[in-house]
Amino acid sequence: MGTGHDHATGPAASRRIRVIIIAVMLPVIAATLAAIAVLWPRAEPARVDGDTGRRHLGTVTRVEQRACTPDEIVQTPTGIVTSRCGTVEVRVEDGPDARRTIRTPLPDGPQAPRVSVGDEVVMLLVDTPEGPEAQQYTIIDHQRGKPLIWLALLGALVIVVFGRWRGLAALAGLGVSFAVLLLFVVPAIAAGQPPLAVAVAGSAAIMLAVLYLTHGISVRTSVAVLGTLASLVLTGVLGVWSVDLTHLTGNGGENATTLAMFFQAVDLHGLLLAGIVIGSLGVLDDVTVTQAAAVSELAAANPGMTRRQVYRAATRVGRAHIAAVVNTLVLAYAGASLPVLLLIAAGNQPFAETITSEFLAQEVVRSVVATIGIVAAVPITTALAVLISVERQTVPEPEQPAAATPPDDDPWRDDDGDDLWSSARPAG
Repeated sequence: MGTGHDHATGPAASRRIRVIIIAVMLPVIAATLAAIAVLWPRAEPARVDGDTGRRHLGTVTRVEQRACTPDEIVQTPTGIVTSRCGTVEVRVEDGPDARRTIRTPLPDGPQAPRVSVGDEVVMLLVDTPEGPEAQQYTIIDHQRGKPLIWLALLGALVIVVFGRWRGLAALAGLGVSFAVLLLFVVPAIAAGQPPLAVAVAGSAAIMLAVLYLTHGISVRTSVAVLGTLASLVLTGVLGVWSVDLTHLTGNGGENATTLAMFFQAVDLHGLLLAGIVIGSLGVLDDVTVTQAAAVSELAAANPGMTRRQVYRAATRVGRAHIAAVVNTLVLAYAGASLPVLLLIAAGNQPFAETITSEFLAQEVVRSVVATIGIVAAVPITTALAVLISVERQTVPEPEQPAAATPPDDDPWRDDDGDDLWSSARPAG
């Protein structure tokens, strides 16, 4: 591998180490490309019609709100009542009614969008009881394309200003990640390919591209790649064992039920495992890169340290990092499941029964398996980095300093020169 990044952080790896790294990495890259070629979807995945052709865009030009009449007030079993009545005028931007202004009921309800003049909205053209000829527009959402683009540009600007060329490389890696997910992982799973195999192949491709783009082609980056790959494989194995042990099917939520209805070729059990692997990848990259860098810096800062000393010092860094990462990982899963946790708090089911339900059991398995994989990444990557970073050093045992000859008038030594400090010297 190249040495362009090695000299800045530590002694360059020897030619033998570079040859070994190349000999290991070339088969890894070849196997990743071969797996993607084999698993690449050959057939177009099934499509769900949904609301295609019935969703239209528009801009709100007028809002008329009035008091609701008694006939319009509807109370749900949970106590929610109709509170907003009136009409909205919207200028349609596409479809058969493009450039026309239509009137639609004012959206109401706890999940209904709140609209005002100038808002860009999404409307659904629905049939009425009078028949298909008497269709009516209903506002269902806001258009978020422009705000999202501006937020993405702002985030990219912050990354580039702070990270400079490294920030640009990180953005390029992010683009590669999305490309692999959208062009390979999702279509392959939708086409019926084994989700776990697709996830491992896609994760390996993302890992190789992102790490080398972001951190450069170097021996140290290759160590992080190998540590990440080994931890990913371990995570996948633990995931298979844990899912089988807990008898999870992957059908633990409304989205899974809908997916099973429209994409019968998708293996929900394997999809759960694929989610565990892909979800762990980002944190694994962080841990392995940090450990490889810590070992390199320690070896460069103190060439007199032995392999055991470097390993122990870098492992202490890893322990501190893991303590923060594990908390972050669990909180991320808890945040994603917050609506379900609120429903559980409002329910009357016993806690033991609730926590062992399919949906929550999936989140527990995700958290535990991902945590074990991340923790394992520390010793694996540290050991690989130590073998390479300290490979050229033959460090003798540090010499013990010669004992100083005590002065003749030292009151804490006897006539034979023996130290009386520990037994006779007063405290302090």
